[in-house]
Amino acid sequence: MIRSYVLIETEVGTTHSVGDTIRHIRSAHGRITSVDTVTGPYDVIVQVEAEDLDHLGKTITSEVATVPGVQRTTTCLSVNLA
Repeated sequence: MIRSYVLIETEVGTTHSVGDTIRHIRSAHGRITSVDTVTGPYDVIVQVEAEDLDHLGKTITSEVATVPGVQRTTTCLSVNLA
């Protein structure tokens, strides 16, 4: 299982609707495990899990990044350094 954190910048005034829309996504490619609206340089942080990088990429590019109001995404992969 691969886990990532998707850092999202939204258009002004759309943070709430972006977060709410992403919370309701049911993906065939991966699983959205958490959605948090935050302060700082990003507006929403989404945790996504998938069985491989291809499924993860499809979840992010086809479903998360296409939500109206999403301006830019940055994906950070979780790694095990132990």
